[in-house]
Amino acid sequence: MAASAESAISMSQLELHTEHRLYARLRELYDFYRHQFGGEPEFFVRMPGRVNIIGEHVDYCGYPVLPMAIDQCILLAVGRNEEDTFLQLRNVETKRYENFKCDLSALSIDLPQNGAPKWYNYYLCGVKGIYEQIQQTNNGELTRPIGMHVALSGNIPPASGLSSSSALVSAAVLATAYVHQLPLERKQLAARSARCERYIGTQGGGMDQAIAYLAKAGCAQFIEFHPELNATPIQLPAGVCFIVANSLAAKNKAASSDFNERVVECRLAARIIAKHMKFSNWRGMLRFVQLQEALHCTLGELEELVLKWLPKDIYTRAELCTDKLEVDAEEFEREFLTANTRHMTQFKLKQRALHVIQGMCKCRGQGENNGCIAGNC
Repeated sequence: MAASAESAISMSQLELHTEHRLYARLRELYDFYRHQFGGEPEFFVRMPGRVNIIGEHVDYCGYPVLPMAIDQCILLAVGRNEEDTFLQLRNVETKRYENFKCDLSALSIDLPQNGAPKWYNYYLCGVKGIYEQIQQTNNGELTRPIGMHVALSGNIPPASGLSSSSALVSAAVLATAYVHQLPLERKQLAARSARCERYIGTQGGGMDQAIAYLAKAGCAQFIEFHPELNATPIQLPAGVCFIVANSLAAKNKAASSDFNERVVECRLAARIIAKHMKFSNWRGMLRFVQLQEALHCTLGELEELVLKWLPKDIYTRAELCTDKLEVDAEEFEREFLTANTRHMTQFKLKQRALHVIQGMCKCRGQGENNGCIAGNC
């Protein structure tokens, strides 16, 4: 098996070697594909899950993180069907995950009002993102989609904080890009995959997708997002073993508003401080890293500004509209909240901001910039 391109995590030659550590799963997936679709897949895709060592809830604020990939992964067996425009998805866990089929020329992602999205919706996010990229490249002109047969095998425990959903979205991006003969550059694919997952409603920052594409064996990756995506391998000490224990407490980010509430609160805190500091573009200051750069301040100085301008533990919606942002209720809901956070009436702005800023100092010494202006926390 060989990679389809140096810069991608894709396997295009179907020569299954028994000594390959994934041979048993690949063989099972290969046989399953043949049984489901009556032919052979053209290529495989592998996308790993991840654990994060340092940097919780800071990537969507623009700050660096220190994750590493794990052995557990999503595997796809993929074949194209140029005779029609249908996507057909099959999961080897047939009793747990239903089959799915849709016409890609009328692609839509139907999300539930309550509860977790269907498993195949995550795959559709990746497909949609690639089709939008193709449309942009063609100056808005739609092209006829290529039908695809996809069989999936996953051993990342779902809803366990190991990024099973992000791995599935990223795998779909890579597979769809390969089928449509798009350039397979790791950083571009990671950034595209991060944008794609927002179709499911989660406003993530890109850590999960970045480590999936940029991981290296035996290393964690110090991943920076500002001013552009960059990864620096951090060699793990010899003989060190990281034990990842599954508590069996399932938590699907897209099934509730909890994750997006934190994102909204961080964005509000950054904008309010920017407004107090008289920035004319304060509405666009969505990330603390933008604000820190604009202020030319250290994280310690930014922390002082949080305590000065956001002294209360909890702010009500009315307080934010009237005192902090000077907007009406309709504009607040439209411009400052996401679809699944419009119910929020109380906001923990100081708590969220301090978590990000103080947490960033834990990354000190892990990279050249240490997440701080001039390397100074």
